[in-house]
Formats: sequence, structure tokens, C-alpha cells
Amino acid sequence: MASGEVFDRETKSLGIPRVNLLTMFRLGLFQMGLSMMSILTLGVLNRVMIQEIAIPATLVALVLALPLFVAPSRVWFGQISDAKPLWGYHRTAYVWVGAAVFAIAAFLAIQVMWQLSAASSASGWVWTTQTIGWTALLSLVFAVYGLGICASGTAFAALLVDISEEDNRSKVVGVVWSMLMVGIIVGAIISASLLKQLTPEATTATLQAAVNKLFIVVPAIVFVLAIVATFGVEKKYSLYSSRSTLVNREDSITLGAAWKILTASPQTGLFFTFLVVMTLCLFMQDPVLEPYAGQVFKMPLAESTKLNVYYGIGLLIAYAVAGFLIVPRLGKRKSARIGCMLVALCAALLGISGFTANPAFLKLALVLFGLATGFLTTAAISLMLDLTAAEAAGTFIGAWGLAQAISRGVAVVVGGTVLDIGRRILPSLELAYGLVFALEAVGMVLSIWFLNRVNVTEFQTSAKQAIASVLESDLD
Repeated sequence: MASGEVFDRETKSLGIPRVNLLTMFRLGLFQMGLSMMSILTLGVLNRVMIQEIAIPATLVALVLALPLFVAPSRVWFGQISDAKPLWGYHRTAYVWVGAAVFAIAAFLAIQVMWQLSAASSASGWVWTTQTIGWTALLSLVFAVYGLGICASGTAFAALLVDISEEDNRSKVVGVVWSMLMVGIIVGAIISASLLKQLTPEATTATLQAAVNKLFIVVPAIVFVLAIVATFGVEKKYSLYSSRSTLVNREDSITLGAAWKILTASPQTGLFFTFLVVMTLCLFMQDPVLEPYAGQVFKMPLAESTKLNVYYGIGLLIAYAVAGFLIVPRLGKRKSARIGCMLVALCAALLGISGFTANPAFLKLALVLFGLATGFLTTAAISLMLDLTAAEAAGTFIGAWGLAQAISRGVAVVVGGTVLDIGRRILPSLELAYGLVFALEAVGMVLSIWFLNRVNVTEFQTSAKQAIASVLESDLD
């Protein structure tokens, strides 16, 4: 019997309503806020630190990558949200506290950055006691920022598991994840409007005032969005108490017990590996796309920065179509398999476009790549939520988030490294960039091999046996 049938009967018997479309869009406000924060850190802050303040780019990259390096904390935050309700909620309160932490940390990071700028501006960048101290403090603040993202993001994804069922999960994912692109657009508009008074001749004081205002307004908006997105949702729609046999035995859900459940099935390792390979291949082109447009297609900076619009259009269309029409009909694993093949084909198309030197061909390839990515992402995340034991939903979500965070960080490094190797050993830039896209395509085909070995039924059986074992050992 499918687990969705069990949950459906429980839902009806307990009188818990199914989550509606309006609530799905309201939940998407949280994802919208996260993408707005990414605009601040990877867009505004990145440029200010490198260009206006002249901090070494390598150091900036390492500092900005720290939120990814603390990703292992996702497993712990997930287990804590499973085991210990905060203010009477397993998920909502953790989302709010995490959002408050990363909002405050973002503002503090700016203040530390100004101090680092003052310490290094006198004679250019040199390692002194002051610059080392402020750099260490900036790193600490970004680590705290990452911990806030991990806590809130993990609890939020676990909430999606709690409120959704097997037959409507792809719709929830499609709507909620589509709001990511909306957040990027809204974040870019707000940032541009608050920084529009800045000119190349702007003084340091003017720059600081404008950026400080931006890092007050946007984090405040994002925190409010986190509250609006989740307020009342867990209480009204959550099925956690009906699904979990351990909900009234929270003292027994230790991190060790949750880890036993997490590692009970080899399916966990297979799906973890699939997520790593898939995410690595999806984001390997991130660090090379704009240089590709500039060096091969001779596109000016202003035009190359708009390429994400074409990619985003494809994503938004795919999220809506896949979540509501395709994945429910084809099934999650089959849809993910087709998505992997489509991404591989579109990656090859991106590489081929370089030999035409036609910007229109590149833009078309990016729209198609966005469509394929959105299709695959919807199917893979829906499957990910299925491969989550109700008793340890937060722990599993933490593990899946860890896989994605690690591989996304590695993807940036691998993409740049492969490009450098291609430049050295290949006779043309087209071939060097093509090597990156070809590796993406090969990796996507490899990910299908792991996906074909994922068995949801076997996973659910192993998880139930592990949960029973945890209960028995606790009684002993």
C-alpha cells in the first residue's frame, strides 16, 4: 500500500484539511525571501567587497562560501526540530528564529566589512593584525549567517513534508520553488532602487549610507515574509502528529537514534549520491556562463548580466507545468530520469552554441536549459520529500540539504578549474568552455545510473524497521 494512501486516510479521519493553492503561494514567500538574501550576499556584497573596497577576490569567495561550509549543521537542526518542539511547534518557531538570526547577521556583516575596509585602506590590502582580526570576525559572522539559513531552511523543508501528501507534493514543490525566481527579481529591483543614487564618484560615506540602508530594509522584509509565509500553517495542516509513532516519545529521538533511522537503508546513500552528482552538474556552469558570453559571444557586461532572465523564464514555466501536469502523471522517478536526460542535452546545446557565436542561439539554449532544470528540480525535490521518514523528517531533510549545499559549493570550484584546464590544453576558447558543458552532460547521464537504483518502497520498509528497532531498544 502506498504511503500516500495511508496519509490520506489519516487526514480524512482526523479532519485535517489539504493544503490549498493560496497557502502554497504563501509558503513560497519564504523561498522568495531566501533568494532576496542571496541577491544581497552574492550580488551587492560580493561587488562592494571586491570592487569598491578592493578586498582580494579569493578571500571574498572563501568568506561568502562559509554558509555552505556549515551545511553539516542541517542534519542536527533537522533532528532537533523533530525531537524538541519550540514554543509548541516542531517547525514554525525554528523557521522564525533562523530567519531572525540570518537577518541580523547580514547587517552585522556589513558593519564588520566597513571596519575591515578602514583597516586596509591606508596602504592597500596587506595582512596586518587588524586585517586578520576583522577578517576572522567577518568569517564568524558569515558562519552564523549560514547557521541561520540552515536552521530555518531545514525546518521549512521539513514543514513541507509534514503538510503535503504523496499525490500533491509535486504541486507544493512547483509553487514554492517558483517563488525563488520571483524573489530574485524583487530583490534586484529593491536593491537597484536603494542604490540608484550611487555613482562612480560617490564618497565612502555615501556608499556606506546606501548599503547600510539596503541591509536594514531587505533583511527586515525577509524576516516579515518568513512569518507571513508560515504563520498558522503548521497548526492547521501538519500531519506530523498523525504520521509519527514517536511524536509523544520525544525523549527517545536522540541524534543517535535519528542517525540509525537515516542510515538504515542503502537507499539513503544512493539518493544522497544522486543528489550530489545531479546538483554538481546543474550548477557547474554558474561561474563560467557570463565569461562565456563575454569572451566567446562578445556580449557587453550589461547584456551578459541579463542572461539569468532567459534561464529564469524557463525555470518558472517548468515549475508550473511540471508540478501540476507532468510529474503527477509520469511519476517522480520517471520524471527525474527524463529531466536528467533533458539537462544533459541542453548542456550540450550550450556548448554547441559557442561555435555559432550567435547570442540569440545562446539565449534560446538558456531558456531550454532553464526548462529542463525546472523539470528535473521539481521531480527530484518531490522524490526527495517522499524519501523522508515521518518520524525523522527534519533529519532526512537536513541530510538532503547537506548533499545539495556541498555539491553546489564544489560545482563552483569544479566549473572554474575545468575551464582553466581547458584553456591550457585546448586550442580555442569555444572548446575550453565546451569542456565544462560536456562534463555537465556526462555527469547528468551518470546521475541516472544512481537514480535507477533508488527504490522508494524499499526505503520506506527499511525506515519502518529502523523505527521499530529504536522503539524496542528504548523499551529494553
